Amino acid sequence: MTSTLPHGHHDRDWQIRLAAFAALRALTEKSGGVYITRDQMSAGFEFEGERIPFANEQVGIWRPKQLSTPLGVALSISTAAKRKGVTPKYDDDIGSDGWFEYRYQGTDPHHWHNRAVRAAFELGRPLIYFYGIAPGIYEPLFPAYIQEDHPERLTWMVASDAVGLGEQTLLAGGSEAPLKAYMTRTVKQRLHQHRFRELVLGAYQQRCTVCSLGAKDRLMRLLDAAHILPDHDTRGLPEIPNGLSLCKIHHSAYDLNILGISPDYRVHIREDILAEVDGPMLQHGIKEMENRLINVPRQAVHRPNQEFLAERYEGFRAA
Repeated sequence: MTSTLPHGHHDRDWQIRLAAFAALRALTEKSGGVYITRDQMSAGFEFEGERIPFANEQVGIWRPKQLSTPLGVALSISTAAKRKGVTPKYDDDIGSDGWFEYRYQGTDPHHWHNRAVRAAFELGRPLIYFYGIAPGIYEPLFPAYIQEDHPERLTWMVASDAVGLGEQTLLAGGSEAPLKAYMTRTVKQRLHQHRFRELVLGAYQQRCTVCSLGAKDRLMRLLDAAHILPDHDTRGLPEIPNGLSLCKIHHSAYDLNILGISPDYRVHIREDILAEVDGPMLQHGIKEMENRLINVPRQAVHRPNQEFLAERYEGFRAA
């Protein structure tokens, strides 16, 4: 797969880079989502009869052999998700100015991996940034640009740019800095939500804590990670003990205080709803959940914070 370049442009680096973007866009659209697995990253894309990996699981900075000369620009950078049992600190890789912070590989600024990223900065070439949201699962951010190079801190500042930019804009170094800053902030918020969902659903074995719906891939799409304390509360962090795996109907019922969960992990349905007569969905999907114990994660450290549940439950009782 190759992309049509502007008339008279014969830069092979651009041909491969734009082909990678096109293939990655088709791959994520085909899957119906924005995620990509480590296996898909390794399988890569086809260019002039060759398979070129999007990334290499052994290294965070990837420059395939097809890009080793003459410019030597990296194709992608990767950040792995924190492993199971480790509470992520979501702002560790977000700089004070809003850009992503990406660490050099090792401590030698002149290592060829670091030179490959620096070449992207100096030449204004866009990269793919694979951001880990769960072990083995990544969200590809592209085009991404190196905004700043700080060898004294062994760090680059990385911007996420608007998707679907035309080739002329890509060739010119992407959007202006204010738009890149806006896109990076927007992407940051989305990544936090996606990572929170993956962590919470994983802790609950990909099932609704109330009705046990889920487990299979298609049904998992009906699951949400619901906050116990809202994210605008300073304590409402996107961490597993502040989350519940809920199917969409029970998530909505929880948000609307139709359904409450007490600190002893018991489901309660509002009295006026219990008295309501409607149809089978209300009867079997909502009313029959009354007094049911929720399914909690196996690891005690991942179970719902009972103080948070108690505070949220008081809001349910007052509704």
